[in-house]
Parts: sequence; structure tokens; C-alpha cells
Amino acid sequence: MTLKRRDFLRSATLAGAAAALPSTLQGAIATARPSSASRAVVIASANGLKATSEAMQMIKNGSDALDAVIAGVNIVEDDPNDNSVGYGGLPNEEGDVELDSSVMHGPSGRGGAVASLRNIKNPSKVARLVMERTDHVLLVGDGALRFAKAHGFKEEDLLTEESRKIWLKWKENLSREDDWLPPHDIDAADVGETMPRWERTTGTINCNAVDLKGNVSGCTTTSGLAFKIPGRVGDSPILGAGLYVDNEVGAAGSTGRGEANLLSCSSVMIVEFMRQGRSPQDACLMACERIAGRTREKRLLDAKGRPRFNVNFYAINKAGDFGGAAIWSGARFAVNTGEPESRLVEMAHLYQRER
Repeated sequence: MTLKRRDFLRSATLAGAAAALPSTLQGAIATARPSSASRAVVIASANGLKATSEAMQMIKNGSDALDAVIAGVNIVEDDPNDNSVGYGGLPNEEGDVELDSSVMHGPSGRGGAVASLRNIKNPSKVARLVMERTDHVLLVGDGALRFAKAHGFKEEDLLTEESRKIWLKWKENLSREDDWLPPHDIDAADVGETMPRWERTTGTINCNAVDLKGNVSGCTTTSGLAFKIPGRVGDSPILGAGLYVDNEVGAAGSTGRGEANLLSCSSVMIVEFMRQGRSPQDACLMACERIAGRTREKRLLDAKGRPRFNVNFYAINKAGDFGGAAIWSGARFAVNTGEPESRLVEMAHLYQRER
């Protein structure tokens, strides 16, 4: 079954999101199952098998969904073998680990986030404190670190003008494996990347849940793009992009190329698509197609005009239905609906990877 173009355009217009779109969708589109009552469910990116199991166990014991998803992602943040999140996360180009995270609590309608946070391995906990103990939503950099330390978090080891211009020229032209680009326009197909950014390690964990009371919450946490320019912030800590929750509808989050998602604010769009009656998987596919249609820089496109990068989306609705979709095939996500062990589920996709 394919998503009809006229149906997509109607939905996108209602949500303020008209865009030029690819003509076909690949991958099955699920139909939302009607449900008179919410079912407890936890979903996460593929690195979240342990996270979803922990979160579901807490939910079965009566925990609030936000308590559960934060405890789940803390497992990944604390794992030195996961190089994309928290402790052991890959550093920026100067060797410093900078972490981003966001949380949203459906019942209270609140959210909090931190970005470019150094020396604190559990940014998700700090993001929650921003939500609960400030009148703000987002704290960044040194301010986020000072705020964390004020609340008892412990830090851990996780030029002349001429010289500056010489160094900048070297960055732009000598190194072909970083994020510094020379002047270029959207028609430039080759700006010199011998190691494209989307082939570098990226990673994140997004975790969303519906608890026994039917309340919805979510969390996204990451160390961002490996070897990024210091201070770079992706979509993960930006509410509406890397995470969005509406307790009357559901939740959505993302992993992958954050810059593409920041330009589309996809998570809030997915929730709005679900509000219009779309299933979680259907809504995620629509977000993927929207990104594909909005990507116009030739350096980011393959010979067939498709994005060279990937973005993955994860969504649940209030009834406990879940789904996920990616731009490219092969991605999976973790799901737990109450069983002892979580499982990985294949994501729908726009494009099939060529073997």
C-alpha cells in the first residue's frame, strides 16, 4: 500500500507543511488500530533494548512514563561501550565530549533540555531538572554545567588576526574530513568531503512510553555527531525536532542527521499527523518524505536525487500503537509491550538500499 500524494498534501497543508515530495514510498504503511483504552508500550532506537526493558518493568510497577524512559536511557548514557551517548561518547573536533538531551512530560505539558553540556554523563537527568526547577526550557554550554553542579552533579573526565585567518583557511581547504566548508552554493555537488558526515558515527537514543494510566512521555539523549565543530547542536535537545509529546495524541522522536531534522521540525509534525488520524508508522513515513522533498543541496543528494544521509523516526499514539520509519531501508527499533524481553522491529522506509 502506498501513501497517495493528494492525501499527503492535504495533511501537510493542514499542518502548515507543504513541500515538494518524491513520487513513491517504499515499505509497508501500517493502519492505526482502533482502541478504546491505552495500552502500555515503550519504544526506542535500536540501541534501546535494555532501556525499553527497564522502562517497561518500571511502568508495570506503577511508574510514571517519564520516570521510566529516563531510567531506561540512563543505562545507555552510563555504558562506555555506546559511543553515541553519555559516558564514552565520541568527542568534538577538539576532543571534548558535548552532550545534548530533552525530555517532555505529557500529563503536565512541560519539557526541558540541555545542549553542549560537558563533563556530566547523564544529561537526561539535567534536562528533567531544567523542566522541574527553572522557568526555562533549554540551557546550554557553561550555563547548563553550572546549573547541573548547583544541583549536585559531579564533573567527570568523560591568536592574532593573521594567524586566525591562516588557521581558518587550513580548516576550509586542507582538511577534508571535518565540518568546515569553503564557500559553495546549493548546486555544488562536491565540496571536498572524503569522509562524508553521514558516514561518521552518529547516534542517539530516543525513548517514548505510554504508562498504565495512559499518560505519554519521552526522552532523547545524545553525544551528537562525532568530531563536530564545538558548540554544534543537533535536533536531539530541540523540542519539536528531536522530541515532541502531546498527552492527548502521542509522542515522536528521532535519530540520524540532526541538521536535516532541524530544518523540518519533524517530531511535532509526526504528532500532528497522528492527531489527524494517521498511524504512527504512516506519520513517520510522511516526515521522512517531507525531509526528502526539502533537501535541495546537491552535495547531500545521490545521483538519483535522494538524500545520501539517513534519519529515523519513532512514534507512539495514545492508544499504545507504535511505528517507525527511516529514509533508507535496514533500520530497526526496540519495542516492549509488556514482555520480559524487548524485541527489534524493522522500520518502514522510503528508499531501498542497493546491495
